[in-house]
Amino acid sequence: MTATMKPAPGRARPMPDRTLLLVIFFVLTSAVLLISHNAPLLESLGPLGSFLRNPIVEALFVSLFLANVLFAHLWRAAPWAKLLVGIGSLLFVLPLAGREDTSLLDLSIQIMIFAALALGLNIVVGLAGLLDLGYVAFFAVGAYTWGIFASPRFSEVLKYYGENPGATNAGTLAIGLFLTVVTIASMVYINRLTARTAPTRTTTWSFRLASFGLIAGLTLSARAVVVLMSGQAESLATGINPGFFWLFLALSIMAAAIVGVLIGLPVLRLKGDYLAIITLGLGEVIRVLANNLDLYTAGSQGITPIKSASVPWFDSLAGALGFSEDQYYLLFLYFLVLAVIVVILTVNIRLDRSRIGRAWIAIRDDEVAAQAMGVPLVQTKLIAFATGASFAGVMGMIFAAKQTFISPESFNLFQSIGVLSMVILGGMGSFPGVILGAAVVTLLNLRILPGLGEATANLGIPQQVNPGQLQRLIFGAILVAMMLLRPEGLLPSRRRTLELHHDDNQEDDSGRGEGGDLSTGLTEVLSPGLAPAKEDERSGGAR
Repeated sequence: MTATMKPAPGRARPMPDRTLLLVIFFVLTSAVLLISHNAPLLESLGPLGSFLRNPIVEALFVSLFLANVLFAHLWRAAPWAKLLVGIGSLLFVLPLAGREDTSLLDLSIQIMIFAALALGLNIVVGLAGLLDLGYVAFFAVGAYTWGIFASPRFSEVLKYYGENPGATNAGTLAIGLFLTVVTIASMVYINRLTARTAPTRTTTWSFRLASFGLIAGLTLSARAVVVLMSGQAESLATGINPGFFWLFLALSIMAAAIVGVLIGLPVLRLKGDYLAIITLGLGEVIRVLANNLDLYTAGSQGITPIKSASVPWFDSLAGALGFSEDQYYLLFLYFLVLAVIVVILTVNIRLDRSRIGRAWIAIRDDEVAAQAMGVPLVQTKLIAFATGASFAGVMGMIFAAKQTFISPESFNLFQSIGVLSMVILGGMGSFPGVILGAAVVTLLNLRILPGLGEATANLGIPQQVNPGQLQRLIFGAILVAMMLLRPEGLLPSRRRTLELHHDDNQEDDSGRGEGGDLSTGLTEVLSPGLAPAKEDERSGGAR
């Protein structure tokens, strides 16, 4: 009789194949989602329709449907089934349900915007270990980059400079461009020189002087262009042509990355709590600037209306599919954000597996050891800051186009804390984890907790303890419970799990010999390196 083979200790058993279960779950949740967001059909269902319209029930069905994508990632299933669930959920079912209920389309865009922000902050906090509490500042830079130019605010700026040109003319533009070109060439030359030889005090100050010259040249050039364009203020009364949307996608990435470098240069020599406080303050500086620069940002009144991209062929396709005209731009932004998320996720994965990704992790684990191994600390941290900032910048622009209104209050400290909570809740360093964290936090804040308050509004509960008034308290309690019960996050990376549970996997080696455990003190335990006194005595054992 052959003995039964036992699995090797420590080896995980293979997961059961759940292809059929995944497909069935996808079909059922898709059907329920489409039914629960079809108003005419709900009216014909009577009491069942009233039940499905309940805010809590509706939020539950949306959450279950979005779990399709999570299960497709976690479960062992056939590749065709995972592809069916992913493409079917994101490209077909959600847009069709959003056609009947625009708020669902808006919610999906919000989840993906925050997922992209969480992926960007995950590079800074999760991989590089830099606690950034002012991350929303880069989000604001991207939003205002498009909001100022794609709204009537741009016409107001042109009128102001047309009435107050000062000494600015075409000569100013020539001087600004010349200064910009010369300083860029100087910075490139100094950079190449210091790459061959050790930097000296002269080259350091020369580079700083060239940096100030570059800023001055860009400022002169920008002012001259605005003054020369002031005659077109009337023709730009509603902002620039929406066709420039694609150009400004690239400009928002560049603007946010440049701001990230400018903020990072003076502060990234700090670490820990000091870095957190400095980034918090700089994030508030950006918000206060947006509040005080009335000419450009309209101050606390905000900028509105902000245009979105104009894509005629897409509008025709959306109309043929039954979408109303006011849904065209939302459907377009939905697919645009989905495409941007795919690009951002691909960049994150490639960076994580590259040399720079390993350098970020080395800095996070031990800066001194990383520097001893030749990792340039400031340069590597700046790359992390600029990369995370660029993701926030492009999403800020899309956010402005979706909302058609932005104000400084849209970018306060609570937004930064919210994005940070998504990263921590999902699992720092885990790309699927931070996306899951963004979805959970957004659903809690926009659907589940407001729905809970709305559903209990007529139950006679005192106003002081109504869940609708205690959303922040409930959300905070959920975060505290998560940190106590699962500190590594909902979907942590393997590296993070091993870091947090390293002590749990350690064994007391003294328990393997004949000697007693070190903690019991029952017998004398000898050092394994001590020679035995007798020929038959075991080294390290009891006498």
